[in-house]
Amino acid sequence: MASTEGLVPITRTYLASYYDKYPFAPLSEDVSRISSEIRSCANDLLNHLPPTQDESLLVYEADRQPPHKIDENMWKNREHIEEILFLLETSHWPAVLQHQSTPDDAELATVFEQLKDKLQNTLKILEFFQDKNSDRVFNTVMTYMPQDFRGTLIRQQRERSERNKQAEVDALLSSGGSIRDRYALLWKQQMERRRQLAQLGSATGVYKTLVKYLVGVPQVLLDFIRQINDDDGPMEEQRQRYGPPLYSLTTMVICIRLFLLVLWGRFDAGNSTRQYVAVLEKAIDVYTTEFERFIKFMGDVFANSPFLVSAEVAGALEAREGDDYKEISVPAGRTYEVSFTVESVNSYIAWDFSLVQGKMNMDVGFSVEFTNSSGEKTLILPHRRYESDQGNFCTCMVGNYKLIWDNSYSTFFKKVLRYKVDCIPPVVEPLQSVTEAGG
Repeated sequence: MASTEGLVPITRTYLASYYDKYPFAPLSEDVSRISSEIRSCANDLLNHLPPTQDESLLVYEADRQPPHKIDENMWKNREHIEEILFLLETSHWPAVLQHQSTPDDAELATVFEQLKDKLQNTLKILEFFQDKNSDRVFNTVMTYMPQDFRGTLIRQQRERSERNKQAEVDALLSSGGSIRDRYALLWKQQMERRRQLAQLGSATGVYKTLVKYLVGVPQVLLDFIRQINDDDGPMEEQRQRYGPPLYSLTTMVICIRLFLLVLWGRFDAGNSTRQYVAVLEKAIDVYTTEFERFIKFMGDVFANSPFLVSAEVAGALEAREGDDYKEISVPAGRTYEVSFTVESVNSYIAWDFSLVQGKMNMDVGFSVEFTNSSGEKTLILPHRRYESDQGNFCTCMVGNYKLIWDNSYSTFFKKVLRYKVDCIPPVVEPLQSVTEAGG
């Protein structure tokens, strides 16, 4: 049983500091562009023939905002990938395509098989990510549990609960439940797991007696599992930080499914259909590439994220929350920039930065560059490598000033930069003061 002495549950402030070290590179602009394009193609097809009930439901979902929670979006993506794979099964192809009576039909069939393979690979990656993350959470919690019959009791309770949940899913499928029905049940079960965690942390509900016998379970762990999923708790920081790119991908996969569904209902194997298929190819290629990148990134973030931190670390971060310092990770071979547009001469640009040091002392290149309205660049502060620095200067030209931290010379090491920068406009003496000085 790992010691919890001096530890407190992670806070939203701690996660904000932790996530600063893991910036997500923006999604490709193709996500937004192709999502709009494929939705436009779906609307074109719907204009030729009114939507069915299933198509109308999907149009409604595509027009709604995606769910707010990260894990609910993951389940939504998984559901819609499976629905697309269902449509891409040969038995669900339009009849003219199933017969493959022409070379063009055979060529289209090959394309759809390739798209199916891509989505199946993405689905496997997503399933592995969810299973691995679930096991990591449970195993991390268990390291703080008593390593005797009490810990065994918790494990047995979980195994029994999961068997019952799987039996519930199996029964639904045996009765002819749809993919949508199955995922509605899976999400309901996920919310039930969350309620059980909250009950365990509060020692209420079915866990009241269990916790009574689990003397020795650290209170700090009970506090953690009680508050982790609060609406404004630590996980809200995760949603604010990483939710937007995931929401865009959720919308994209719904648009892909909508397009394929309406295409199947209006398939004629003509030239226009081949053009539509080309758009579908681009959409699935961009979606699978960007979604797999997002999953891998989140896997790295989760793998290193603790549940409990020392009270000293948490207290220091809370104290620093209002000091305007930011932390950012500058990857090896990359730069990080902050720009100011200065509209008045005699403004002051100031900076204060340092690197968060580990076992090895690190440095980072720093320089300041000015660009005028014609695009001409002037080096204000030459490039030099620092471990930390404070400085300022008074501007003598209006235009764009860029502060550049350069880690391009590093092959292996990222640099964690803690910095504060500001642009202070010139001080204008009040008219009254001028008058008094003259009198």
